[in-house]
Amino acid sequence: MKTKGIVKNKINIVTLGCSKNLVDSEVLYTQLKGNGMKVEHESKKDDANIVIINTCGFIDNAKQESIDTILRYVDAKDAGIVDKVYVTGCLSHRYKDELSVEIPTVDAWFGTNELPRMLKTLKADYKHELVGERLLTTPAHYAYLKIAEGCDRPCSFCAIPLMRGGHVSRPMDEMVLQAQNLAKKGTKELILIAQDLTYYGLDIYKKRNLAELLDKLSDVEGIDWIRLQYAYPSGFPMDILDVMKNRSNVCNYLDMPLQHGSSEMLKIMRRGIDRPKTEALINTIREKVPDIAIRTTLIAGHPGETEEHFEEMYHFVEKMRFDRLGVFQYSHEDDTHSFTMPDDIPAEVKQERTDIIMELQQGISAELNQAKIGNTYKVLFDRKEGGYFIGRTEFDSPEVDNEVLVPASQYVRMGDFANVKINNAEEFDLYGDLV
Repeated sequence: MKTKGIVKNKINIVTLGCSKNLVDSEVLYTQLKGNGMKVEHESKKDDANIVIINTCGFIDNAKQESIDTILRYVDAKDAGIVDKVYVTGCLSHRYKDELSVEIPTVDAWFGTNELPRMLKTLKADYKHELVGERLLTTPAHYAYLKIAEGCDRPCSFCAIPLMRGGHVSRPMDEMVLQAQNLAKKGTKELILIAQDLTYYGLDIYKKRNLAELLDKLSDVEGIDWIRLQYAYPSGFPMDILDVMKNRSNVCNYLDMPLQHGSSEMLKIMRRGIDRPKTEALINTIREKVPDIAIRTTLIAGHPGETEEHFEEMYHFVEKMRFDRLGVFQYSHEDDTHSFTMPDDIPAEVKQERTDIIMELQQGISAELNQAKIGNTYKVLFDRKEGGYFIGRTEFDSPEVDNEVLVPASQYVRMGDFANVKINNAEEFDLYGDLV
């Protein structure tokens, strides 16, 4: 923390956690800017005297990172470097009563749906005319579009409904307006996010309406890619596959967290689906959209997971050959159904199981990438790093998926598309030349 050059009445927004949190920070940023305030997101100078920390409370590691960040800025306040520290987001929403006792020098705590109260505290007005407007913290060429808030699913391990509430879809016209505004500012890729995309519309349109929303968004001029993240397998709306097949700007990409490969564990997790139905769904998706990339996440070490259950998950991954895969170690979240069960898997076993699955996936990913050598792909370039321009194909989401590296001697502008012929491949990276 710097001790010189602090700018009075400048606000620094610090965002932790997922892309849904990032969108919330962008909305706050837009409102504060609209009120004529000096504000930055993740200020590199660390020179603001007012700090707003948007926390994550998803799992133990994320909670610890949030608490460490709060304590860092509280220490700066105690040292007279920072004047005000405000905390918002999931951790604050869920634990503000306890945290306000433990960390009393935080000036105010806010829940996930308390933007107007936060603005009032900061002596700013909530400007309705800015609804649909977003100042981006991501590179201008891609943006996250949050189409719903909260979740109605009963998953045993998940505390998100406790932090974000029940599912609330955002109206279609509002989403289209936001997409149009983003496109005018140079956004080429929209990444649709929600706790569960597939529930979209059930509350306000009385039916699953993601396909219609996709159709409308794909009509927005200037949007070249639309990507789907966080689709729940149970009750999956198959009509979105028709849109994916028929609309060239809807990416052949689906992020579908499956959590496990054992029917017994899926039942314990209250996922509403078993392994045979999961495999049938994935096979159907691949039949309808043959070159689709499917990303999934799994949980290792949930209460009750035996060696046999873990072996089932291993063979499930081996059989299904997912294009992208991540593993979370189970985190014992209070007030969830799983919290009523003993957290009986030792930490070292959770880690070992995570490592085994990721080693398997590394081999699968290497084989799938080797098969891409000689092919040419449309690539969107995100950044320059070292001696390479780095981008992504339609099969890759930013920050979590594979990347395409092109030597910096072959110039390409950030935020532009270019065709790249792949000439080499590693487990999680492709190398190529501009065509």
